[in-house]
Amino acid sequence: MRTAIYPGSFDPVTLGHLDIIRRASVMFDRLVVSVMHNQNKKPLFTVEERMAFLRRTTESLPNVEIASFDGLLADYARREGACAVVKGLRAVSDFEYEFQMALANRKLNPELDTVFLMTSAEYMYLSSSVVKDIAVHGGSIAGFVPDALEAEIVCRTRKEG
Repeated sequence: MRTAIYPGSFDPVTLGHLDIIRRASVMFDRLVVSVMHNQNKKPLFTVEERMAFLRRTTESLPNVEIASFDGLLADYARREGACAVVKGLRAVSDFEYEFQMALANRKLNPELDTVFLMTSAEYMYLSSSVVKDIAVHGGSIAGFVPDALEAEIVCRTRKEG
């Protein structure tokens, strides 16, 4: 069974994330979408909330699992029996950082490859930060996030922002 890990903060999950999840889910037998604990970021949503959002929006994809992890991605991938890490790329600047991370992960776990998926053109500008900024300032995030999550995201960003 070919298992891949798609790690991210997903704070909140966007249609760009879901595009990568859908496409990666057909490439691998098992795709573990993993919410990372990032000590350098102050997330708007808890890990549990982000996982719940992901579960709700991927329930139609039977080979997708939602999880979370802390620590080194290379070690986590080994524990999950993953042969690959999936990374979505929007721009060349994403590639430079992700390429360095892929090489480091490969050094730490020689069995682990990184698969880069270019984001679909309609989502190239989209990030969780952009979504939060738009919502905080009263703009519509329709078409940026799953419809089922829009109201919850708007409510939280306006309360916190």
